[in-house]
This record gives sequence, structure tokens and C-alpha cells, in this order.
Amino acid sequence: MAKGPKQHSPPGPRPLPVVGNLHILNLKRPYQTMLELSQKYGSIYSIHMGPKKVVVLSGHETVKDALINYGDQFGERSQVPIFERLFEGKGIAFSHGETWKTMRRFSLTTLRNFGMGKRVIEDRIIEECQHLILNLECQRGKPIEIRTIMNASVANVIVSVLLGKRFDYHDAQFLRLLTLIGENMKLLGGPRIAEKDTSTDYFSDENLVALVTNLLAAGTETTASTLRWGILLMMRYPEIQKKVCDEIAKVVGAAQPRIAHRTQMPYTDAVIHEIQRFANILPTGLPRATTTDIIFKNYYIPKGTEVIILLTSVLRDQTQWEKPDAFNPEHFLSSEGKFIKKEAFMPFSVGRRMCAGESLAKMELFLFFTSLLQKFTFQPPPGVCHLNLDLTPDMGFTTRPVPHEICALLRA
Repeated sequence: MAKGPKQHSPPGPRPLPVVGNLHILNLKRPYQTMLELSQKYGSIYSIHMGPKKVVVLSGHETVKDALINYGDQFGERSQVPIFERLFEGKGIAFSHGETWKTMRRFSLTTLRNFGMGKRVIEDRIIEECQHLILNLECQRGKPIEIRTIMNASVANVIVSVLLGKRFDYHDAQFLRLLTLIGENMKLLGGPRIAEKDTSTDYFSDENLVALVTNLLAAGTETTASTLRWGILLMMRYPEIQKKVCDEIAKVVGAAQPRIAHRTQMPYTDAVIHEIQRFANILPTGLPRATTTDIIFKNYYIPKGTEVIILLTSVLRDQTQWEKPDAFNPEHFLSSEGKFIKKEAFMPFSVGRRMCAGESLAKMELFLFFTSLLQKFTFQPPPGVCHLNLDLTPDMGFTTRPVPHEICALLRA
């Protein structure tokens, strides 16, 4: 598609030689600068990561249009050096073309065969919830940093599917694996600067190892971080925590919370959705690339251009949310207190490259969150006022809470 006389490239800040626009980026939280740039240049603009030109899409209307109506054109994964070095185009998250299609189809079919979305997976999650609860009970309300055991607990769910066993939370090899996943997430959080021959051997050992690695990392870090945000927010807003606990007591009582309870628990469901929206776990999604030359919103974008989908701009879109920067479960509640779905709620992205583990993550979030709040009241350590809890995200590819201590007090 030749660029016509009235077809312009998306606007953006003027780049410097070699560094491009890196000098204006907040390198710890690039998505914050990208949000500010969208307010200046509009919902589609270009930015230079070093010498590489990248197009950024922001806001609910533009992102939805791109991922739903132009899903094929924006459906490739960009060639990012650090991802290419780690995975060499293999697996599912960072693969391309036919490899991606084949591995995604294989993953979804295999996970479904292992019981994804069914009672058998629900039972595994509940079993893991019980191990986590026992571990917290042993702390007897003392201040603890929950990140390691939360990561271990959530990881055990996907590990039990992929490897057929669970690990003790103190298993040295297991903890080393979780540490490496965490370190990778931090490395991937930097600005993306720093082609192999394609192979049709989709089911090689290398491809399957990459696939398992992708599923393990994706099935651990995002869900565990969201749950840690949930506990932090419940400590920060004890009145919301009390409402959740009251609804659990009313609907579930002393029984084990199950997925079937969710429709009877609109307030808790709204709180979990608002935790996901507020936590903003993947602010820039995973980088995409255009599969063809494309005219989008009257702008010309050539084939192979890296595209950043600024999911944070959708989850905090001022036209979609009453209080976008505040933690407000009422975003998902009608005036009668019924749960309402929101189109701009897309933490898993949408379209053909959306998260393959969405159904598992939703199940885990509900069961872990309700099981924990049924048993414990979460409070800051003695001497720390709940109003002073730090809600600033840690730096990294995913927006995790900064390290903090919690007290899990057994409910009477």
C-alpha cells in the first residue's frame, strides 16, 4: 500500500539522533510518559525507542477499534531483541506467524483437556488455597512479607497442570525458579532497545520448553501480583474489606467458597474487578507489530511497525470510569448493587492475542481472594497507619506492589 498524498504518519515528539525519544521517557515507568504523550498528541502517536519508530495506541475507543476491527492487521508480535534472545521466536507469548497460531491452538486444546475452566481445576485451586491458609495460620498474625508464598501458591496451580505435581513453599529449586521469573519480569520492564530463520518444527523440545516457560511465567506473576494488590487494598480500605467479608459470611457461611457462589456475590465480584483495573498489571500489554501496511484513523502505518497497546489508558480512561485514578468498586455496580460488566475492562487485552489463561486467572482470583478473606482480617503491621500504605507500583514489566508487610489475623 503506497503512502498517498493525504496519508500522514502518526504525530509525536521530535527524536534525537541515536537515542530517539528515550531522553523524555520515565525509564522506570515508561507507560506514565506514554500516557502524558497521548494527552498531547492524541490517541495514536509515534515515539522513537532509540532509532526504532514505535506507534502507541491509547484510550478505549482507539484500542477497541484496533484490536477488534483491525485484529489481523495488528495481530503480529514485534521482534524485540530481549524477547528474541530469550525465546528465539518459540513458545506462545513472543512467537510469530504460523508458530504462534499452532502453539496457541495446541495450548488452548491441551489446557482444556487438562480441565481448564472445569471442576477439576477448581478443586486444584481450592487445595492450593488451603495450603496457603495453613501457612498464614502458622504466622499467628505476625508481620510477614507475603510475596514469596503468594507466588509459590499461585505457581503451584499451573505447575500441577504442566508438571503433574505441586511443590512445598520452601523447596529450594522451586523458589529459585520463582526468583528467576521475578527477575525476568524486572528486566523486561526497561525500554525495549537493546530474525532467526523460522522453523516449521512446532513440536520440538525447544518450542515446548519455551511454551511451558511462557505459561508458567504468565500463570504466576500476573495473578500473584493482582492478589497481593488485593490484600494491600483491603488493608488500605478496611471498610471495603468488611463489606466483602460480610457478603462472604452471608452467601457462603463457613463452607468453602466456590465459583458457583460468584453470581450471588456482586459486591465481592466488583471489588475483584476493581482490584484488576486499579492494579493495572500489564500497563503496555505485550508489544505487537503490523502484519501489512495499514491506514488506521487516517494515519499510515507500514508493515512490521512495532505497536504498543497502552492498556493502562483504557483501564484509566476518563470517559469510561467515574473515578479512574481512585480505587472504587462502584465502577462495577449498578445503583441497585448488581454487578455490571464494563467494555473498557480489558486487563487481559482483547482480540486474537488476548491472554490464553484468562479463564484460569479469573477462577484463581475469585477462589484465592474469597478463601483468604473468609479466614483472615488483613491489617498493616503495628504502628503503621492504613492511610499511609504505599500504593505506588514497583518498577518492572508488570506493575507489582512495592515490598510491604501484612498481618493476617484469624477471624473469630
